[in-house]
Amino acid sequence: MKETREFALSNIIIRPINPEDRAWVIRFIAEHWGAEIVVSRGVVYHPQDFPGFVAIQEGEKVGLVTYNIEGESCEVVTINSTQPSSGVGTALIEAVRDIAIKSRCKRLWLITTNDNLNALRFYQKRGLVLVAVHRNALDVSRKLKPEIPLIGDDGIPLRDEIELEMMLDNMAKARFNGEEESLTG
Repeated sequence: MKETREFALSNIIIRPINPEDRAWVIRFIAEHWGAEIVVSRGVVYHPQDFPGFVAIQEGEKVGLVTYNIEGESCEVVTINSTQPSSGVGTALIEAVRDIAIKSRCKRLWLITTNDNLNALRFYQKRGLVLVAVHRNALDVSRKLKPEIPLIGDDGIPLRDEIELEMMLDNMAKARFNGEEESLTG
């Protein structure tokens, strides 16, 4: 995909990850996730190996989202912004949603943890819905990634994974109604 977007109000440029970003992606993930790997639903992910988008503001990389498309589902593997409340996260989620629709996915989904109240608020405001609480899932995750702390944000015990989703069927039908778009932009 060769799509680059510019969000004029906040001067954010969203572009696909390219091979030259690999070292930066590894560092960024380690800085924001405590290691170069991410664990979700008992699976170890290496985000640098997934497609994604980089957010750039005033020439500086300020956000990253990685995703994985399997069948008709698109999972947001990681999403982080160094500029909270600036529109970066929204722009990144919209970029993944758009590629998921173009790829004919029916579902956009992700996992967050029970302590991440800011993320829960952010995702729900952007149309994702809570669909499952995977109780004590972090017991398994810690076996795969011991860096995961016992206590999370705001002193909340870190134990559960919360699954959120956005169904894309209606969005895809509206977008492609009478207009076929190329996946390469």
